[in-house]
Order: sequence, then C-alpha cells, then structure tokens
Amino acid sequence: MRTLTSPLFSHAHSAGAGLLGLPLAFVALPVYVHLPHWYATQFGVPLTALGLVLMLSRLSDALIDPWLGQLSDRLYARSIRAVQWACALAALLMACGFVGLFFPPIEVMEKTGHTLLLCWAAGMLTLSHWAYSALGIMHQSWAAMLGGNPLQRSRLVAWREGLGLLGVMLASVMPSLIGMDGTAGFLAAALLLGLLVWFQGVQPQPVAQKVLGAWNLPWRFPAFRQLLGVFLLNGVASAVPATLVMFFVQDRIQAPAAMQPWFLSVYFVAGAVSLPLWLKAIAQWGLPRAWLLGMGMSVVTFAGVSMLEAGDAFLFLLACGLSGLALGADLAAPAALLNGLIDRLGFRGQSEGVFMGWWSLASKLNLAMAAGFALPLLGLWGYAPGQPGAQGLQALTMAYVVLPCALKLCAAAGLYLFFIRQRKSS
Repeated sequence: MRTLTSPLFSHAHSAGAGLLGLPLAFVALPVYVHLPHWYATQFGVPLTALGLVLMLSRLSDALIDPWLGQLSDRLYARSIRAVQWACALAALLMACGFVGLFFPPIEVMEKTGHTLLLCWAAGMLTLSHWAYSALGIMHQSWAAMLGGNPLQRSRLVAWREGLGLLGVMLASVMPSLIGMDGTAGFLAAALLLGLLVWFQGVQPQPVAQKVLGAWNLPWRFPAFRQLLGVFLLNGVASAVPATLVMFFVQDRIQAPAAMQPWFLSVYFVAGAVSLPLWLKAIAQWGLPRAWLLGMGMSVVTFAGVSMLEAGDAFLFLLACGLSGLALGADLAAPAALLNGLIDRLGFRGQSEGVFMGWWSLASKLNLAMAAGFALPLLGLWGYAPGQPGAQGLQALTMAYVVLPCALKLCAAAGLYLFFIRQRKSS
C-alpha cells in the first residue's frame, strides 16, 4: 500500500477510493423505494406498520452516528489494519442484513401473523443501517485524513458521490431487471470489489500523536456549526422537491405515466455528468463560490418551474436536467469544505470520525425534516393528491417551488456571510 506525504490524487486514485460509494448507495434511498412494495406484495404486510418500522429504524440509525464516529477515531488511532478489519466486518453485516431483509424465513413466521415478520424486518433493517453508517463514516474519514488542496478534496468527494448516484440508479432498476436475488448478489460482489480497490489505494499519513475527541467535539467550533447549518438548510431545500416530485408531476404537470420515471433519471444523470464541470469551477473560483453558484442555478431553475402548467412535461424534463446540473455542486462542495475545515482546526488524522458522525446524522435528517415539514404543510394548505383544485395546486406550487427556494436562499446567505465575506475581511 502506497503512502503519499502530499497526495496529488489522480482521477484513478480518486475513483478507486470512491468506488465503495456505489454499493453503499444500495442501503440508502433504494431500500425505502423497494421495501414497502416488496413486503406488501410478497407477504401482505400492512403499510402503516411497515412505515413505523422504517421510521424507527432510521431514527436509531441517525442518533447512533456520532458514537460510530468516535469508534472510527479509536480504530484509526489503533492502526489502519484495525480499520480494514472493521470495514470488512461492517460490509459483511450490511450484506447479510440486506439479504435477510428481503429474504426472511417466511416458512417459520407465516403461522404467527405479521408480528414476528415485522420484528425480523426491524432487526435486519437496523443491522443494515448501522453497518452502512459505520462503513460510510470510516470511508469518509479516510478521505478526510488524506488532506490535499480544495480541488483534490473535491475530486475525492465527487468520485464518491458520483459513483453513489450510479449506485442509486442501479439499485432502483436492478430488482425489476435481474430480481432481488440477483441484486443481493451484485451488492455483495460490489462491496468486496470496493473494499479491495479502496485498501490498495492511497493510505493516510500516520500522525505521531493522536488526540481523540469527545463525541460532541465538533460543536465547540463556530465554523463547524455554521457549515452544518448551511448544509442542513440546503439539504432540506433539495429534499422537499424530492419528496413532492411525484405529486407535482401527476397533479400540476399531468405528465403521462410512461414519462414519470424519466424525470428522476434525468435529474440523477445530469448530477453525475455535471461533476467534472463543477471540479473545474472549484479550481477556478474555490469551494464556497462554486457551491454558491450551484445554489443560484437551482433557485433560478425552480423559479421557472413555478410558471409551468399542465402538459408542460418536456419543459419540466428540461428543468429536471438543469436542477440536476446544480445538484453537482451540492455533491462536490459541502463534504470537501468539511474536510478542509477539519484540516484547518488541526484534527486531521485524529478526530475525523466524530465530525463525520455528526455530518452523517445531518444528511439523514434532511429527508426526514423535508417529509415532516412539507407533507403536513400541504395538508394544512388544502392539497389532496389526485384532487387538484385551484387552492390545492397553489399549495402544491408553494410547497414544491417557493419553500425550497426560500430555504436555498437562506443557505446561500449563510454561505456568503460565513465562508466568503468573512474570509474577505480576515
């Protein structure tokens, strides 16, 4: 394994380090897409009970992240070999949890109704989530420990996030193409390959004296609180449209059913394709300004969406592509800014894990906060799915367009005040 004092990462190194992002994506959003339909159609489980299981499992997963981050720091303090063994164990547990989740021992459980099956699902889902979180935090901590300049950090993050997007798309379509058993086999093989390639890549530089931080260490620093606040505002602003997009497509755009899968596909593909362009923007203008540009592109695009009417399916498809291009900035810049902040605070090689743990918790809260905020608002404002009166359509536009733009502008203001203007004056 090679150790680079000042690693000048090539795209090959960055792709190898980020390859694990592809199988990790299988246990993120796609599980929530496939699991309810699988358990309802295969086993007749009520969706209400399954929804409660999903919510409680995600809540326990998010809350444990800071402590998993502290565990990651302790493993890195022991040795890289300890981290590798822990990652291998987490990958094995994640694969086992995924297989157990979609292939429960139904013969044993069919005589007990749905109670035991739901308990099994809760256990396997929690196992998958905890293993996913532990592996993801150690993976992100490794990248943070490598250091590098802003462009190098962004390149590492961009490859990881871009391959993660590819993983989301593959996990979304593979069950219908090769079945859930084939999908589980692909996940196991991708995890093994991702680990092998990652471990053969650039190794973090050893630190002579390691100082392990407490689980709440990041909160002592205003810069971290400011960056996390911007990240949360921006994340919720992006998650609200993701939560409401199918309502908007069906009731406001009234797109044909055959077109509906294309909207998200174009969005994700545009996000992945845009990453090389955002790396060039980061090299030209720096991380904060490039991210600010992406936020501005997103606001302008959504302002245009507010003017769309029924039948404007192709215009909305174009808007999905443009907002996907803006998504690339959200993928490349925030985590790279966090890695740079850890470096500036003097914790590189020491306490990356606790920073990544809180960052991971915030990432998971984005979607939960979006659903918990936007869906009740829609109901209060008079929207009923499938029955779009004038008031309901206005409410849908407010929630899908105006609310995300307002949150995105607040995030942009925070980014400018804390990370652009403040650096100008210092």
